[in-house]
Amino acid sequence: MNNLNVNLMVGGPTSEWPENLFESKQRENVWVGADRGALHLVKNGIRPELVIGDFDSSTSAEKQLIKDAVPEVITAKPEKDDTDTELALKKIIERYGSCKIKIFGATGGRLDHLLANIFFVLRPPFYEHLQDINLYDRYNTVSFFKPGTYRIKKEVDKKYLAFVPLTAVKKLTLKDEKYRLNQQDFSAPISLASNEFEGRTAEFSFEAGVVCVIQSKD
Repeated sequence: MNNLNVNLMVGGPTSEWPENLFESKQRENVWVGADRGALHLVKNGIRPELVIGDFDSSTSAEKQLIKDAVPEVITAKPEKDDTDTELALKKIIERYGSCKIKIFGATGGRLDHLLANIFFVLRPPFYEHLQDINLYDRYNTVSFFKPGTYRIKKEVDKKYLAFVPLTAVKKLTLKDEKYRLNQQDFSAPISLASNEFEGRTAEFSFEAGVVCVIQSKD
């Protein structure tokens, strides 16, 4: 089993970063930068193993700063089918195989980017790895699940819990949350927002589809 943790920084607003993002424990992980996320890393003293993107919003000086600090820079064409985040994820999967991927800088700013950074898990090659991918920002932790039964732990600073079917979902059961469900089917994506833990853990299950789970705080 591969216990490697890979942190991916993308180009969303720095105001949405989690507090203490660059603490020593996170610095020990492998870092990868996607487009402007690479510049954020370099300016914060992080030397990513590789960066990828079209860098179309970076100045010549910023591009040179990245090239001088990073051992591998992959430049993509601006006209492409994948987002810079997806290109970086494909490279991570190709290089490191099965690993835990933490994505930062994927929220805030443009709504189309946010939606792209949520729904990409439905497509190959990301679907195979979706349960190893998490998004983090100042207020939220986002996880993805395939059919099964799960018990998740409450994060200390989070109050709210949301279940978001990203596809049609069958027999979603929320067993011990504040607001419960019993084998409920959903034919289209929907956000079941503002639920809460009743204790330190919460159990849920479903039989078909993909469910996004979000722990949040105000």
